[in-house]
Amino acid sequence: MIKIKDIAREAKVSEGTVDRVIHNRGGVSKKTEARIRKILDHHNFSVNPVASALAMKNKQQISILIPEYNDDDLFWKSPYMGLLKATNDVVSFGVHVNSFTYNQYDPVYYLNTFKELLKTKPTGVIMVPNFSKETQLIVDELEALDIPYIFLNIDIKGFNNIAYVGQDSYTAGYIAGKLMKFNIPDASEILIIQSRYNITKNNAVSNRIEGFNNYFLKNNINYKVQTLKIENLKNSLETKGIINDYLNTHPQIKGIFVPSSRIYIVVDCIEDSHLKNIELIGFDNTPQNTQCLLNDSVSFLISQKPFDQGYEAVRILSDFLIHNKIPNTKTHLPIDILIKENVKYNM
Repeated sequence: MIKIKDIAREAKVSEGTVDRVIHNRGGVSKKTEARIRKILDHHNFSVNPVASALAMKNKQQISILIPEYNDDDLFWKSPYMGLLKATNDVVSFGVHVNSFTYNQYDPVYYLNTFKELLKTKPTGVIMVPNFSKETQLIVDELEALDIPYIFLNIDIKGFNNIAYVGQDSYTAGYIAGKLMKFNIPDASEILIIQSRYNITKNNAVSNRIEGFNNYFLKNNINYKVQTLKIENLKNSLETKGIINDYLNTHPQIKGIFVPSSRIYIVVDCIEDSHLKNIELIGFDNTPQNTQCLLNDSVSFLISQKPFDQGYEAVRILSDFLIHNKIPNTKTHLPIDILIKENVKYNM
């Protein structure tokens, strides 16, 4: 007997979209609905009322712990939108999703938000583990309550999360090193500008830096790679002074690697006399970063598919809760290299 997932695969849409068409819930374009109904008719598909009732009876509650976003830091908007899209797609299968946002710079806020999350009595949790110590406290409580959890975007080792959904950060950093080598003269110096380096251990940023450095080490490339650590990377006179003073005293620097989504701040802080002679590589096609790519301030952006991260995390946990489908321990999203000429296709 053909199932909804088979119809979805043939129509190249999500199972939630097929379910909305079957139950006339709307929210589907006329063209897509017509294609799905044609496939339904072809297979003489009919709804199993017993299975439908069972799905609604066995409701699941997924609760999500994710950093908040604002106009100065828009990265987390994309995974959040992916979560919302997935929320709409799984609701017809008896899965309800609640999202809780926290200040990514405040570990107390992080813990307090988790306490609010627990009030929803989740059967599964998706979380961005932004602080190692506090994450251990959260995980201890989840495991005591026998609640399965997935890590999103940041992969911290040593925990029992059923899955990680995000970028292969080490490989992304390694690719950034290779791109840098192609674009700067031999024997140049390279600067890594890193912020908030003491908050999370083994996180995405540190893994990118490790991959970046290892590209040069493993290939015996004699470039001097230096690191400038700025505790609070923001566009201020202090930050501008720190960066430009460093560049003034290290004139051989021809490349700058920013292993986070805030390369636009670095661009804004660098004096034009330095900027025109330096290749910059960063992460994530936020609007500010994309503008830097379009005006040639940045050479490359590496995208980690944040929208898809959010969507896949909900889908994977839903399958685990409903169908007991054991997920891959690592679900790595594609690593996209964005340049001025192709970034518009990734907006």
